[in-house]
Amino acid sequence: MSTNQQRLVILGAAESGVGAALLGKQQGWDVFVSDGGSIKEQFKTVLRQNAIEFEEGHHTMDRVLNATCVVKSPGISDKVAVMKDVRKAGIEVCSEIEFGYRYKGDSKIIAITGSNGKSTTTKLTYHTLKTADYDVAMVGNIGYSFARQIAEKPCEWYVMEISSFQLDDIHYFRPDVAVLLNITPDHLDRYDYKFENYIASKFRITQNQQPTDYFVVNHDDKVITNHLSAHSIHAQTLFFTMNDNNTGNEGGYISDDHMHVLFNGENLDMSIHDLAIKGKHNQYNSMAAGISARIAGVRKEKIRESFLGFTGLEHRLEFVATIRGVEYINDSKATNVNSVWYALESMKKPVVLILGGQDKGNDYSEIMDLVKEKVKAIVCLGIDNTAIHEAFGEVVPTIVDTTSAQDAVNASYAVSEPGDVVLLAPACASFDLFKNYEDRGKQFKDAVRNL
Repeated sequence: MSTNQQRLVILGAAESGVGAALLGKQQGWDVFVSDGGSIKEQFKTVLRQNAIEFEEGHHTMDRVLNATCVVKSPGISDKVAVMKDVRKAGIEVCSEIEFGYRYKGDSKIIAITGSNGKSTTTKLTYHTLKTADYDVAMVGNIGYSFARQIAEKPCEWYVMEISSFQLDDIHYFRPDVAVLLNITPDHLDRYDYKFENYIASKFRITQNQQPTDYFVVNHDDKVITNHLSAHSIHAQTLFFTMNDNNTGNEGGYISDDHMHVLFNGENLDMSIHDLAIKGKHNQYNSMAAGISARIAGVRKEKIRESFLGFTGLEHRLEFVATIRGVEYINDSKATNVNSVWYALESMKKPVVLILGGQDKGNDYSEIMDLVKEKVKAIVCLGIDNTAIHEAFGEVVPTIVDTTSAQDAVNASYAVSEPGDVVLLAPACASFDLFKNYEDRGKQFKDAVRNL
């Protein structure tokens, strides 16, 4: 190794970390991967195949602090000891999307963030560009990491789902189209329990944009419009709204059950009843995807075609089965209170709600009215359900505690009757009992099918 070779240290060896390692190696960095926990076998295999040095179960601090640049996993908080030492040493820290951005060449980026709806909007936007035969990849928080895609199969377009954690360590990252769907309190434990810190984090998606770029944003979200009134944005801002008084000459709006997407003097007009994905929240997602696709140059006909044929996401309001007249719906991806609001808002039958997990400082008051109106029983699925009992104990007559997906489904089965819907919409992270929300959703589906 030459003494002047730049040293890249990657903290965390999951999808984003391994992606950054592959790209770093390809670009001539001296790469070292360090994971304080255990590394999955699939990722170890990739690192070995590419002769990338790694360690697991601890951090060798003299090697970590010898870095020119540290790429940290989005899951690692700045509050942990290793990050405090890295910051103290003044080493550059960047997120994997920032590292990838530096090697993206002339490719273009549509980046999508928000507290809810990111995955659906990202998948729908990608599906639309793919339908129009674009050279496009779906990356970020969904699918491959951005860095790995650049290293292994670079594309002309990237449609990217981005979390606030990924935005926290960007420096130059600048999407051609940035989409901000909504902002509701989430992950406040990572932001010193200050909502304004989380808001600022989401708005980082547009911080490097220039007047030639586009910022696509929800005009009906008061948190967003309040922030916009106090901060200037350099990009061209296009709004979408449920109100038919369109906010300007370009953007999206709903009027008389029709969705309109206006761009470059053209109006894409579609009945909301023709959209393959249902619910008010998906009308917002569709407007955001439609505007982004039009900016990217996709013809109206191709957008219409892709919207008619798009199927939703697994673990997002996913119908599982009807058993003895009771519907079972998997919304395991509803990891915050606002997601549960959307889920309940779209329910038309009495609900047995499966709620709980690792609470991130939830305020359940925002779903209180919907719970009173629609929920007949709550089945708690978590180790500590105190907050749920305190919030709903006097509102919902039946609250049951369970600690496994099978127990939760059995309990739901016992308290439901024909004409009800059992809805898994936990409002919490899954890490107390499950590997992740996918694992929770899969175990729920398996348990339903075992009834």
